[in-house]
Amino acid sequence: MYKRILVAIDGSETSEHAFDSALQLARANDAQLQPLYVVDNALMAYDASGYDPTILRDAFVKEGEQLLADALARMKHENVAGTPRIVDVAPIGEDISERIRISANEFNADLLVLGTHGRRGFKRLFLGSVADRVVRSASLPVLLVPSRQTQTTVAQTAGPAHTDVAAAMYELPR
Repeated sequence: MYKRILVAIDGSETSEHAFDSALQLARANDAQLQPLYVVDNALMAYDASGYDPTILRDAFVKEGEQLLADALARMKHENVAGTPRIVDVAPIGEDISERIRISANEFNADLLVLGTHGRRGFKRLFLGSVADRVVRSASLPVLLVPSRQTQTTVAQTAGPAHTDVAAAMYELPR
């Protein structure tokens, strides 16, 4: 069904869970998998006097390289083909969600997998949501994978008889 799957990773437990799901889908569909790490250089950092923005970027790149090396090792262990990728957000007029969408198009992905923290209400408005912005602008199917904590909370609310249904029905608030 899916032959080219892109999964965004950032080192969080939520993105790790999304990677697990993408890896399972890629293995089941004999699909190529591209783990994607996005380096975001905030413009404010460039305005600070005496600040060298390459220090922050280099730290992000180092983290991304380690995460992608781990992802590649797991892919090889599971016999899943693909090449991890690190990309930078363009300095002006682009954010992480836009870079993910552009990268999915460049990869010619037919599925995009993202983790979501499952925030609602004021927390979601205040913190924003990369997953929400990607979903609203994507031109391909997007699989949102909730964090394990969100799945547990939804399952507890639903009760023991509806645990699987509650976890499966989780979707991003609109």
